[in-house]
Amino acid sequence: MTVVHPNLEQTEAKMRARSVSVYYGDKKAIDDVSIEIPSEFVTAFIGPSGCGKSTFLRSLNRMNDTIPSARVEGTIELDGEDIYGSGMDVVQLRARVGMVFQKPNPFPKSIYENIAYGPKIHGLADGKDDLDEIVERSLQRAGLWNEVKDRLSDSGTALSGGQQQRLCIARAIAVDPEVILMDEPCSALDPIATAKIEELIAELNGRYAIIIVTHSMQQAARVSQRTAFFHLGKMVEYGRTSDIFTNPIEERTKDYITGRYG
Repeated sequence: MTVVHPNLEQTEAKMRARSVSVYYGDKKAIDDVSIEIPSEFVTAFIGPSGCGKSTFLRSLNRMNDTIPSARVEGTIELDGEDIYGSGMDVVQLRARVGMVFQKPNPFPKSIYENIAYGPKIHGLADGKDDLDEIVERSLQRAGLWNEVKDRLSDSGTALSGGQQQRLCIARAIAVDPEVILMDEPCSALDPIATAKIEELIAELNGRYAIIIVTHSMQQAARVSQRTAFFHLGKMVEYGRTSDIFTNPIEERTKDYITGRYG
């Protein structure tokens, strides 16, 4: 049973999970998770390695569909629509719920084409001028435009690790998503690049619903307003980030926050 903090004010839910369990074959990786993801906050998923937080994150845009042995039980809704329903277009879903992975994964294309690819295949641009505008706007929002505007034809893979991750965020933004999922987006980056990504998350906050999986409690405390603590496949506790870190209710949360395990 998840402890939800009693002083958690009601907000409009962008995504809603009810009694979600995820299996890999016979192994249950996520056990009966229910949560409402608000549209106007950054929500952090924290917990020790292997606790299921990334698996649950991946279920929010059906990334687990790519794993043959995976199956999902329960209901996950985006704006009230069941994302696992038969009428859901998965390609469209992943445009609405974008994903930024742990390791930067730019396409082996130019910086420009990395951003333009999504809007092209989703028919979001009317001609070259429109596409140019989307590329510039996405790179601006990702805080990368001034660094790359004179070399848009260079390969995206030639950028530094931190720049590549911001390029991947710009690529996610380019298709005008409603939710951005970030799976430990800074774990492969140095402290300076990490600080830039955290600044970017703060700037994007309010424009998109953002969910970040992080192994760093300090990062969760810096960037999020809501935190869910996962342990052994269960969501143990959920509340305002400040309350989770200063006044956790569950003993397991307290032990993790104070460094007794994890």
